[in-house]
Amino acid sequence: MVPKLMIWGLNGVGEIRPGDNLGRLIVDASISSGINLENGDVVVVTHVAVSKAEDRVFTLDHFRPSEESMRLAAELSKDPRHVEAILRESVKVVRMERGVIITKTRHGFICANSGVDLSNVGEGMVALLPEDPDASARRIRLEIRRASGVDVAVIISDSFGRPFRRGTVNVAVGSSGLEAIWDRRGEPDRYGRPLRSKQVCVADELAAAAGLVMGQAAEGVPVAIIRGYPYRRSEESCVKRDVVRGEDEDLFL
Repeated sequence: MVPKLMIWGLNGVGEIRPGDNLGRLIVDASISSGINLENGDVVVVTHVAVSKAEDRVFTLDHFRPSEESMRLAAELSKDPRHVEAILRESVKVVRMERGVIITKTRHGFICANSGVDLSNVGEGMVALLPEDPDASARRIRLEIRRASGVDVAVIISDSFGRPFRRGTVNVAVGSSGLEAIWDRRGEPDRYGRPLRSKQVCVADELAAAAGLVMGQAAEGVPVAIIRGYPYRRSEESCVKRDVVRGEDEDLFL
């Protein structure tokens, strides 16, 4: 049987406001779009949509720049309020160059500008990553189940750059309901040789696939539905536990 994967970008979610029940909005939008959610679907939601619902969007004036922020902003030609937001969301500055600050966030992500986003939130506004993206994914998954009776997996996505490669790719910053990592070590390859290091980040691959229909700019769609991928279900697996690599394992930090 030839594998088949279907991915829809979901319109009709509407402008998201603090306190909104995202799961309910997603269910309603899926019904109005004629894409009724089914058991086993994967729902991918942009972090900005989640941040809006969780009141993690602020005016830049909310961040009063420190002396350090003012100094770095002058060096990098950035808004000092933006720099202050970036530093507050980080635990470590990894590198700064060409107007970009690479940090380690409080979540453990190594990314540009601590994931602090100026896009799709309005002029003079900034979106921070959810406090706990895995918990956000669990909550949305439960909201969807309550609203529809359907059991899906949920991924919270963001666009990250990658070392030595141009362009951004959607990755998972939170997940619930699926094994985020498919550990294939020990399995035989096509020639019978055991795989020694094969671990597939299913959560990232699904987030990247969803990015093709979600877009990155003005055309951005906040939710995608993926159907047909036979992921392994899990109530424990998540991005923070299984995907984020600690510094003791990292070859670059």
